[in-house]
Amino acid sequence: MNALLKGSIGLTMLASSTVLAAAEELSLAHFVAPSHVVTASVVEPLAEGVKADSNGDLTIQVYPGGELGAGPMEQYVRAVQGVADITWGLAGYTSSQFPKSMIVEMPGAVPEGVTGYDMLWNAFDIHLKSEFPGTHPLALWISEPNVFIMKDHDVRSPDDLKGLRIRVSGSVSGALVEALGATPVQMPAGEMYNALQTGLIDGIVTGSSAINDFKLDEVANSYTVGAPLGHIMFYLVMNQGRYDGLSAEHKAILDKHTGRTLSQKGEEGWNAAAERTMESVRADSGNTVIDLTEEEIVPFKEVADRVREKLIADMGAQDVLDAMVAKN
Repeated sequence: MNALLKGSIGLTMLASSTVLAAAEELSLAHFVAPSHVVTASVVEPLAEGVKADSNGDLTIQVYPGGELGAGPMEQYVRAVQGVADITWGLAGYTSSQFPKSMIVEMPGAVPEGVTGYDMLWNAFDIHLKSEFPGTHPLALWISEPNVFIMKDHDVRSPDDLKGLRIRVSGSVSGALVEALGATPVQMPAGEMYNALQTGLIDGIVTGSSAINDFKLDEVANSYTVGAPLGHIMFYLVMNQGRYDGLSAEHKAILDKHTGRTLSQKGEEGWNAAAERTMESVRADSGNTVIDLTEEEIVPFKEVADRVREKLIADMGAQDVLDAMVAKN
């Protein structure tokens, strides 16, 4: 074999090994079923986008349903520890870590015409970044407005909540539920069904998309819409070291499909799922759906405003809220 041919073969083998070495597979873990709204709204657009733009050299392997760890409250630390490269979770499950970020969950904090994801990214660099140690956030967004999901209790006024046990996702909704006269019970979403079915709780405060995601329509029968109950904040984060270790090309591809771009897909996906879900709930004659009138909303709003103003004042975080709504 002549030297020229040997050299050509050597270069070909080197090029092949370089391509193989450049290929990256990222793991993405979450704790819900593949049918959950997070799949179509966030996971699939991200995975499909990076794969297409990298010609298959950057891929994402998804581990749903707690395959890499079942505890929903440990999602953030799993990314930090590298159990998964990317994890999805709810800020409220570890509320003490995200006090400023969770301002977007407060009732009345999101002005009309402003999106939750824009509020979060508006304030991120200056005010919120420190709440995400060890990770590179890929998406930050909020759910559709929360509603009351009840079993055998109709809620038309705060008085209807007196003495009831209401499931909440975090400290913000917990403070509101307590101010409304009920007892907040914090638990992961996966436990809501059994808790409502067995009478451990009387109702739930969460976004209406959860009715379908967690089959709550099988155990709930009364729904109240229109009270200012805030929202739920979500994050999709990546291990910082894993992100830093990507090639410049792969970082650019990932950046293109994340940030506000992916956050918008998440928020719009949650809102669309909520709309479809409520149409189905209303179509079921076995359900009571209470659409509060403007007059009926007033006493809820009075309580909600007091809770929000106190939480902001106690945190000294008016500057954060101003940054979120781009008043600075």
